[in-house]
Amino acid sequence: MGEGNIGVHSRKEGRFICHVCGNPFSATKATVFYRLRTSVELVTQVVTLLAYGCPVAAIVAAFGLDERTVYAWQRRAGKHCRAVHEHLVEQPHDLGQVQADEIRVKHQGGVAWLAMALQVPTRLWLGGVVSVCRNGVLIERLMGQVRQAVGGHRHGDRPPPCCALYRPLLLCVDGLAAYVSAVKQVFRTPVFSGKGGRPRLRAWENLCVVQVVKQVAAKRVVGVVRRLVMGTETQAQMLLRKTQNTLTAHVAYIERLNGTFRARISALVRRGRALARQVATLEDAMFLLGCVYNFCDPHTSLRRVLYLPDNSRRWVPMTPAMQAGITDQVWSPEQLLGYEVPLSRWEPPKHRGKRSKKVQQLINQWLK
Repeated sequence: MGEGNIGVHSRKEGRFICHVCGNPFSATKATVFYRLRTSVELVTQVVTLLAYGCPVAAIVAAFGLDERTVYAWQRRAGKHCRAVHEHLVEQPHDLGQVQADEIRVKHQGGVAWLAMALQVPTRLWLGGVVSVCRNGVLIERLMGQVRQAVGGHRHGDRPPPCCALYRPLLLCVDGLAAYVSAVKQVFRTPVFSGKGGRPRLRAWENLCVVQVVKQVAAKRVVGVVRRLVMGTETQAQMLLRKTQNTLTAHVAYIERLNGTFRARISALVRRGRALARQVATLEDAMFLLGCVYNFCDPHTSLRRVLYLPDNSRRWVPMTPAMQAGITDQVWSPEQLLGYEVPLSRWEPPKHRGKRSKKVQQLINQWLK
């Protein structure tokens, strides 16, 4: 896109064509509405209701749709929102403070765990992982998503010169012991010395981890114990002063987010009858709600005041994505579902021997 290779194929049908490969494609390519014969308005209404906690049975009764159609649209929206999340949210940001927690979820045939992370200053949902076990693998995958958002590089890639190694970060988690080992395993950067062999892994600097453990007696919280397991007290206090109003470490923001997810995903409601049948269904619903939460829902705690020339003031709604600088406006659900995620980078086909002049010309044009 943006290279002059895209032309109009049919204005009436809304189709374009690539002049390099000669293949036409629809204007809804890389969106939820691609190859759907249903109207955009109906699909948007159904997916919006799913994102705000409406049970599937109620949608079927209200719109006269088949249950399998509703679940298919939810899967489409979940996969699309996951691509949007990876493209926009999992990019280098100065997070400051991150809170993480897990939710116990009942589904048909067993129990699953939903682990999520939240950036405190902007209330930005950084991602989540669903697993049938609450172990180190679950927490390590979650910390991998946090590393992508803080500016780390993917596994196997050489880190850039301005690596996120020197970005201060505070992690507030619960008392699960797997967090400490997962942080030590994930937040490491290879140091290349120019010699052969595997490079030495170096732990991130200015990284603090605080565990907030609640003491419960007779189903009531009677006390809170805070343990600094990584970093120094001075670094932790500096990051707390920078990212929140109080100097006391807590996990209130992520617990409030857990309540939002339990209220808006029908499968997470306690003592409910709309249980999910598969773990993949929980993942699709999680990414759908997470993107709606980031891009479409203004937060009262983030709103800004705008003073007008007549000395009056007006409150400007802000979403977590706007607060984080990802976008400059409140998205509608239709904008989110119709967002065109850029395709992955083109790679030349594998071929033994010398490449043809045409393929070499394409490599010189698209792999600069």
